[in-house]
Amino acid sequence: MNEKLTIKNRLVVASLIFGLLFGAGNLIFPISLGQVAGGHYTPSMLGFNITAVGLPLLGIVALGLSESESVIDMAKHVSIPYAYFFTIALYLTIGPLFATPRTATVSFEVGIATALPAEYVQIALLIYSSLFFLAVLYFALRPSGLLDWVGIYLNPTFLVLLAVIVVRAFTSGFPLITEDSSQFVSSTEAFSVGFLEGYNTMDVLASLAFGILAIQSIKQFGVRSSGKVAHELVVSGVISLVAMGFVYACLELLGTQSLNFTEVSPNGGVALSIITQHYFGLFGQVILAAVMIVACLKTAIGLVVALAEAFSELMPGFLSKKSWTITATLVSFLVANIGLERIISYSIPVLMLLYPLAITLILLHLVKPLDGKRRVFQSVTAFTFVAGVFDMAKVLPAELSQFLPVESLVGFAERVLPFYAYGFGWVMPAVVGLVVGLVLERVLGE
Repeated sequence: MNEKLTIKNRLVVASLIFGLLFGAGNLIFPISLGQVAGGHYTPSMLGFNITAVGLPLLGIVALGLSESESVIDMAKHVSIPYAYFFTIALYLTIGPLFATPRTATVSFEVGIATALPAEYVQIALLIYSSLFFLAVLYFALRPSGLLDWVGIYLNPTFLVLLAVIVVRAFTSGFPLITEDSSQFVSSTEAFSVGFLEGYNTMDVLASLAFGILAIQSIKQFGVRSSGKVAHELVVSGVISLVAMGFVYACLELLGTQSLNFTEVSPNGGVALSIITQHYFGLFGQVILAAVMIVACLKTAIGLVVALAEAFSELMPGFLSKKSWTITATLVSFLVANIGLERIISYSIPVLMLLYPLAITLILLHLVKPLDGKRRVFQSVTAFTFVAGVFDMAKVLPAELSQFLPVESLVGFAERVLPFYAYGFGWVMPAVVGLVVGLVLERVLGE
């Protein structure tokens, strides 16, 4: 039995990881960041790459080193009830409530809606999302072919289409960075905005879910022992996410460079549409539509498959894997038709709570001396959760915040939580939780 992947097979698994992670937000958010960063390109890109590349990489490494078979395996170090809460919340967030429907709405609004009269956009979204999720359902019901469809066909196609746009722009003769155009007053602000913008990719959460699919693909190549699987997962993850960091750098430069011929756009999708039409004319819209549809389709397939795999194991006997696949696809279709802006506005508060919980869980698994110290896991998680609630309160949509004492919560948090203004109010509470947990372990023992 082969216990080591060939270079070719590692590249295929890396392509699978890249293809599953790199979807709608991964295209539009770095371009938008590039437009507002201007001369502060470097610190903003550094911040973005920490949350959009570095942390997902650590997630895959933690999954490999802990030899966990699922997200619930990682989270059960806190407690079994928490593991169920965190796993369900994670999969619903990257699944049918936010990320999966966003793949349809982003690909539609960027690739198709810009070419339509405003009065036809809503009905066109309904038709497009129907066809989009029918395609998703077709592939998701055949998960054994996921490695081929995403790793061998869809992801390379996407990268070739994207390379056409990037190469054309970078050989246009325009300066890559427009030094005087930054909307940030300092490098610190640029870094913090880039860091938080990386949250929107949802890739830290997705890395935990998609890591499981990558493990299954590695096993398809004949690697079986948990240690070897973990090693191959880490190697393929590093290859994938280094490549992703390079693509992010190119996309932010694409956004920064576009300021030579356009103003800052309302979002990265509009910016990408303007860029492709500038360099390719009407044909650019065709290229852009192809890029967006392929990018979003491959991610949506992976998200639906991941949720069906996870929920069929979490709730055995409740619904079959096929039924979960159909349910996730149907709910994603319904949510997609409320529109992109509402999906994003409701997802941001959830991400502000879940991201710190995912980050601390990953970091705790990377520190081997903490392995098995349940009180440390529980203390860090508890302190982080409370602080995350305050971070979440600050970004609640108006229709929700009116029912809660948001001003009082935010005012209190601004007074007592360091870095709260930058969106990092959870950092110091997590450190305090770590200290408290270590003290409890020392005092109470086993």
